[in-house]
Amino acid sequence: MAMSFRNTKHGFLFRLKALLHFPVQRFNHVAAESRSRTPVITEMGSESPQRIGEVDVSKWKKFDSRRFGITRSMIPEYASTVLAILRHEGFDAYLVGGCVRDLLLKRTPKDFDVITTANLQKVKSQFRRAQIVGRRFPICLVWIKGSVVEVSSFKTAEEIAEEAKEIALPPNPSGSSEKDFIRWRDSMRRDFTVNSLFLDPFMHKIYDYSDGLRDLKSLTLRTLIPAQSSFTEDCARILRGLRIAARLGLKLSEDTKDAIRSLSSTIKCLPQDRIMMEINYMLSYGAAEPSLHLLWRFRLLEILLPLQAAYLDQLDGVSSYSSSMLMKLFSNMDKWVSCGEPSKSILWIGLLAFHQALVRRPQDAIVVQAFGSILHFGWKEGVEYARNKANHGVHFVPEILGSSSNYEVAKLADKVSNLAALVNKSVTTLSDSKSLTKSMSAYSLSSCSYLEITEQDKISLGKNYSRNHEWHGSCRSRVY
Repeated sequence: MAMSFRNTKHGFLFRLKALLHFPVQRFNHVAAESRSRTPVITEMGSESPQRIGEVDVSKWKKFDSRRFGITRSMIPEYASTVLAILRHEGFDAYLVGGCVRDLLLKRTPKDFDVITTANLQKVKSQFRRAQIVGRRFPICLVWIKGSVVEVSSFKTAEEIAEEAKEIALPPNPSGSSEKDFIRWRDSMRRDFTVNSLFLDPFMHKIYDYSDGLRDLKSLTLRTLIPAQSSFTEDCARILRGLRIAARLGLKLSEDTKDAIRSLSSTIKCLPQDRIMMEINYMLSYGAAEPSLHLLWRFRLLEILLPLQAAYLDQLDGVSSYSSSMLMKLFSNMDKWVSCGEPSKSILWIGLLAFHQALVRRPQDAIVVQAFGSILHFGWKEGVEYARNKANHGVHFVPEILGSSSNYEVAKLADKVSNLAALVNKSVTTLSDSKSLTKSMSAYSLSSCSYLEITEQDKISLGKNYSRNHEWHGSCRSRVY
């Protein structure tokens, strides 16, 4: 079902918030706790560090970044300034991780992360606004030229590895430089090969120690160490891997697929806020539809969003899946948002609640059209738009009824108001375990959801209940 947002997305979100009055948690997108790093690698059931074999120096490669169309002019001024200041002080500094990967894929990076040979205290002292954050893997946040750069240190990784009795890395192979060895050692602590690349934009050099460029060329997502070990060590990598694959259109290596299937249930051990952050990353940055597809394919959706998983499970074949209303809603949302301009989390939460309301109680097409167009245009223009489009049939089963009655304005207002109440109720269903279990009975299943509202949120929702009726009443007041 195509929902037109055009130029009025801020007004749309305002009206959506007014409808739901849903206190959406702010997600911290610069949380140091959620870095794609590997601070601990231990052999299961053993107190001694795991030892890696001989270093395959043949995989250590350097490339001229200009060969791939990457020039200094592509690096934003704020990131270049951080690199330049650190280099001026005599330290090595590189762009690392996702930004290098995205530049190679001709995509706009979400952010630019830096790693340096300086320790974090030294990094902090070089900038007027800088703060060291994070316990598990500390980084330094640098505010510069209106942006924030995350700066990590090679030294931090080494210290954490020593304290944790991490993987026992062999000594520097003969014939290799100390700088190469430092970069290689850091790359081996990362999650996926495509995230292990370093870029020196001043020297036009890309450093690749694990065939990351080869995997990017074949569009393959592969872990640095065996996937079973990698995901056992940090199960959040499962969600992160699916998110990266969905956003970049990467295929998963066979051992990655096998490990996800065997370890999918381990994500239940992740903290609530981490689960919510990963879901938000998946659904807010322009790749919601492929993310939901991968979550469903690997049976993770039934853990995270069980109602939506049950709905998809009952569809008849892949063609029904791709043309389902749920997937169409998120596919259209993906056209409206991007990595550079993500949606607010209220939008995807609202879409989930809107769709679930229609699954529970299907509506005439004109009612659904009026609901969406009122959120987009406001009441008067929205009703006029919906009535003009009443004969433009949409066909989704079971959400949309075959009927397309052209209601009188007063009756249409009641219908839309009732649908708004259903959407509100669906938010509760998504977040309350008792309501969820009751709704799951329609699918002869039972489960729980990670979309959970705190007790304080429930109190806030209760206070806003009367204001919800004000929104519903405003529909009627503009009719009479």
